[in-house]
Amino acid sequence: MESFIDRIDAGRKLGDKLSHCQIASDAVVLGLARGGIVVAHEVAVALDAPLDVLIVRKIGVPSQPELAMGALGEDGELELDHSLVRSLGISPAQVDQVVARERVELQRRVDRYRGGRQALAIEGVTAIIVDDGVATGSTGRAACRVVRRRRPSRLIFATPVASADAARAFARIADEFVSLIEVEGGFSVGQWYERFDQTSDDEVIDYLKRTERRERRPSEAANDVPRSHRIVSQFEAKE
Repeated sequence: MESFIDRIDAGRKLGDKLSHCQIASDAVVLGLARGGIVVAHEVAVALDAPLDVLIVRKIGVPSQPELAMGALGEDGELELDHSLVRSLGISPAQVDQVVARERVELQRRVDRYRGGRQALAIEGVTAIIVDDGVATGSTGRAACRVVRRRRPSRLIFATPVASADAARAFARIADEFVSLIEVEGGFSVGQWYERFDQTSDDEVIDYLKRTERRERRPSEAANDVPRSHRIVSQFEAKE
């Protein structure tokens, strides 16, 4: 199977696939920070949709931080793989310690990325969560729980590459799961990209600003500005 050059390439290909799906005109794209926002930006461009950031932190195993035993959502939603926690003999105190640390980082990112703005309102509209890849799916599951609480009319999870197990699980969690590549067995998301550099905080903010500028229409009346555009002005006022 063909790999992606980088997240931009993956996002354009994913956006092309989604543009051929039945996507409502009121759709909002939510990019999982940090790497998912790059992919999500290209999807938002393809669909001519507003873009917002969705902040979820992986809860790593204490002795193996890269191995996820769960994830923490922006609204405080905690997703734990209880069977993994039990099999590795991780104590409740150890779990609490990792969760407390990740709560601090999650709040830092919320403050940094949003700058005091409210998240885009998605109640009653189609929400498309986008990530750069799904291996275990714990982060994505927490993201779905966070977004479900905000009452979208439809929830779509889209990603360039996913494990077959995750794809089957998300088919039950989201209203629709879209991927370009599905992989049997374990894998690392980065192996499907020629370039998979870490995305910085500044890049996340830049992509949000770039999309918000794109959404402006010179012909719009000052008193008839869409919701997403009103949020742009709030964002820029904070800079």
